[in-house]
Amino acid sequence: MVEEPIRRSKRPQPLPESEWGFPDPGAPGVAGPDDCVAVGADLEASTLAHSYRNGMFPWPHGRGPLPWFSPNPRGVLPPERLVVAKSLRQTLRRSGWTGTVDADFDSVIDACSHRPGREGTWITPAMKKAYRRLHALGFAHSVEVWDETELVGGLYGVLVGGVFTGESMFHRRTDASKVALVELTHRLVEARGSLVDVQLVTDHLASLGVIGISRPLFLQLLHELRDDDVRLICNRLPVARLAGAKVTMDPGRADAHS
Repeated sequence: MVEEPIRRSKRPQPLPESEWGFPDPGAPGVAGPDDCVAVGADLEASTLAHSYRNGMFPWPHGRGPLPWFSPNPRGVLPPERLVVAKSLRQTLRRSGWTGTVDADFDSVIDACSHRPGREGTWITPAMKKAYRRLHALGFAHSVEVWDETELVGGLYGVLVGGVFTGESMFHRRTDASKVALVELTHRLVEARGSLVDVQLVTDHLASLGVIGISRPLFLQLLHELRDDDVRLICNRLPVARLAGAKVTMDPGRADAHS
């Protein structure tokens, strides 16, 4: 049997400078009590790329001008802190699922935007169009979880050097979104990435190892890591390989998160 060649995610393409004068989110007095650091601008690729490189992201609220946020504390998952509970390991081992990267970005972002209730309503048609453009340019990426040919879970986000900022995830089977996060974390470390940024800490994410760090520390880490050459493996791989796998990082990179 011929082994499939390793395929990696596209490198980000050069973009013009953003025409918008964003503030430094770490400067005193910039962030409001709700962690909003700017209002306005647009969703052009250069605007989004600039914002993520500087620790900000858009989060539409209603019909008003577009707000940009830089949370404090910032929810992050240092890969070495990933928690895989016994039940999740059983899912990894027994489900027969496979994982991919960038195999179906459109379907993943659609699924994230059509979840029950109002959870996905901030992913507006304009947001989907903008992130699809970012994906085509090599900035945004998706992780898919498959049961044979059925998409059962996944996530998408923006890769800035060694930091992957997750935007949203979904599941159609129990544990499928958790499997997507485990898949992402292992592929990120394999590619010599350093940090998964989930933006906000929730009880669900904390159970997987997510912690909150200060805005200044997050911005420092982002500045140190944002120019790393990190390209994720895209090949379809069995998630069972992750059931007993431990995340191992360079000691220096692991220590930086503490």
